[in-house]
Amino acid sequence: MNEREVLSNYVYQIVASLVASGVEQVVVSPGSRSTPLAYAFASTKELTLHRQIDERAAGFYALGLAKATAKPVVLLCTSGTAAANYYPAIVEAKYARVPLIVLTADRPHELREVGAPQTINQVRLYGQHVKWSAEFPIPDEAPQTIPYIERHTARAVTIAMTAPFGPVHLNIPFREPLVIDFKTKLPRASFVKSFTNDLVPSKQTIAELTAIIEQTKNGMIVVGELPLGTDTTTLWNFVRELKWPVMIESLSNLRTEVPEDCQVFAITTYDALMKNERFKRNVRPQTVIRFGAQPVSKFLMQFIAQANPLHYIIIDEDPMFRDSTHSSTHFIHALPGAWLSEIELDHVATELAYIEFWKTADLLAADVIAKYGQTAGDEGAYVQLMLESLVEGSDIFVSSSMPIRDIDTFLPVMNQDIQVFANRGANGIDGVTSTALGFSNGRGNRQTYLLIGDLAFLHDANAFIASRYQQCDVTVVVLNNDGGGIFSYLPQAKVEAHYEELFGTPTALTFEQVASMYEMEYVKVTSKEQFAAAITSEKQQALKLIEVFTNREENVKEHRALWTRINEVIEQWLDML
Repeated sequence: MNEREVLSNYVYQIVASLVASGVEQVVVSPGSRSTPLAYAFASTKELTLHRQIDERAAGFYALGLAKATAKPVVLLCTSGTAAANYYPAIVEAKYARVPLIVLTADRPHELREVGAPQTINQVRLYGQHVKWSAEFPIPDEAPQTIPYIERHTARAVTIAMTAPFGPVHLNIPFREPLVIDFKTKLPRASFVKSFTNDLVPSKQTIAELTAIIEQTKNGMIVVGELPLGTDTTTLWNFVRELKWPVMIESLSNLRTEVPEDCQVFAITTYDALMKNERFKRNVRPQTVIRFGAQPVSKFLMQFIAQANPLHYIIIDEDPMFRDSTHSSTHFIHALPGAWLSEIELDHVATELAYIEFWKTADLLAADVIAKYGQTAGDEGAYVQLMLESLVEGSDIFVSSSMPIRDIDTFLPVMNQDIQVFANRGANGIDGVTSTALGFSNGRGNRQTYLLIGDLAFLHDANAFIASRYQQCDVTVVVLNNDGGGIFSYLPQAKVEAHYEELFGTPTALTFEQVASMYEMEYVKVTSKEQFAAAITSEKQQALKLIEVFTNREENVKEHRALWTRINEVIEQWLDML
């Protein structure tokens, strides 16, 4: 075979192994050294190809696709700093447990560390932020090469899709020439399939968990963001059995489509309730069971640590379970699933007065929150209005900082198909728009809304380049308070010296020209009436940007007034008991 034939067989074998392993989507950042694989991906009918020339944005776009589909997504870039620009998205994928297959094309070994252009040290470039990393051999005719790359490609996908999900990295060096012969049919895969085990606890573990539950009079369940693809039906069945109050974070997607008979157990106002010391003294639990990631609410996690429950059980798919409070007493290595139905309770010691106490307080706080928008005109009121306006089949992708906290505050228990997603692995504000665009493309006919602040929006303004290469359908709501709004709630805000220049960081930028650049429909909003019309009106373009102008000082004032009012209502109720 000549060099071109060898190279063609090599790259198409990689593609064939990816397809056989379940890969359906590929995001390519164009470049020279990755030419052979880019050609192979583009010419493979079994794959959907997405393009984004900004590698940082491309990484988050792929992250969004994988989040939406719960399937592995491939990222491909050329050599050099292009690969380094994937790093922020890979970090998020690691901590958010999202399966990315990162392919970085590289220069051959003889061009490394000798001053060759566009060459950096790419071997194990992402360190411990990927689950696994390997470097492939240079394409050649050795009989071991094709079997090696086929199985290592399959291994990479298997590792990415084994709990906990996460990113993997394959570094692939190519010598010039880089042009291949296009193939209309993928080569046959000699490696058939990887079989992995379901992650379920042992019978002994289930028995010990059952014993703890049966001995508990006052127990509570905490549900944070759940692993991709979790069947929430099993969790609701578990709640029915225990009859414990459930602290439901918005990202768990258990607050919406709540079964009617489970609504009595659903608690959503816990963050506000945890600000009342008397209430906390009355609800100290004997046992806490937590599913999923640590919730957004710092006050809830502090309460659990301070309450020092007899049993604090974390159920997690990673043996390096998440417990930043260092207060857990038990860990169960498992995914939430059908095994929960194997828990047979002969006797439930739950005191109904405990759930009644929780639910009464939750309803009182929820009533105050429901009336918030009647008088307030801050960002919280806009978020509340947005939640009230969305129709069935809507997804909200939420930025970190204040937007996710406002969603967590104002999203009530409902029986409606609205789901909430965010990048909460590393809690960064970079790449949020790109993630939302990729997420939208992975969600079929559902309508995606992005809720984001002005600084996070600026961080990822290049995201919309993706719309020049493939269809993007998102309604973007930018809450523009001209700076970093979340810092206004932190101790730094009480120190006037250097506050605005270091934390407030106003830019005085607005985004109508960004919308014009990418041919987006643009709506400027300065009142709730304008916002209600903008969020409910039919879109004229696939991309719509609603820019809501708010005031940081007013946001803080109104939020604190809400917490004060809830506290007053709870105090009045406690006085009557």
